[in-house]
Amino acid sequence: MLQLNAILASLPEGDKAALKPHLKATHLQQKTVLFETGDTITAVYFPTSAVVSLVSTLTTGEMTEAAMVGWDGAVGIASALDGKVAMCRAIVQLGGDAMVCDPSAFRSAAMQSEKLISKIMRHEQALFAQAQQSTACMANHEVEARLCRWLLRARDLAGSDQLPFTQEFLAEMLGVRRPSVTTVARTLQEAGIVKYRRGHIEIVDVEALRESACECYENGQRPV
Repeated sequence: MLQLNAILASLPEGDKAALKPHLKATHLQQKTVLFETGDTITAVYFPTSAVVSLVSTLTTGEMTEAAMVGWDGAVGIASALDGKVAMCRAIVQLGGDAMVCDPSAFRSAAMQSEKLISKIMRHEQALFAQAQQSTACMANHEVEARLCRWLLRARDLAGSDQLPFTQEFLAEMLGVRRPSVTTVARTLQEAGIVKYRRGHIEIVDVEALRESACECYENGQRPV
């Protein structure tokens, strides 16, 4: 399954061989919280078909997504650089498969490979850039454009036009109230861009969805 995660697939053969004995396949259920802000990171996840949202939470319970990670990245990878304390909540947005590695074993492999350390640093920089783009998007773009951008990103990582999301979950990820998402979903459905039924969204017209999304979708595309 190494080839199904872009980070693992891109490693030199020596690094792959060093990590392979420590990697285990696992299935991540939708809405599972992998860690909370302040938790000690106890596992590094390399999604293959699962999608994970990194979100900031408030004491009042509100949350907003900062970044989205799928087959193109990893969750908890900073633990190899002594980033053992989680800076955000990681919640499984779309259930699916992942490879999981013990942080100590991953760190040991990383300390022996300059290329792996470089890969980790570039990944964390990319996540930071994604979070910055998300902040700018929230401050400057309307809910409809933001939702379209979010659905496109989720579609890219899921590899499917069928997305099992409730309006409540979408509202949480976008940091808005549910009625705002309900209104936008209705507008997109009436325009023939999506079909929506409770807990399920089908993207019908991808090009129209792209046209409705804000510039942050294109700006947020990042190489691994």
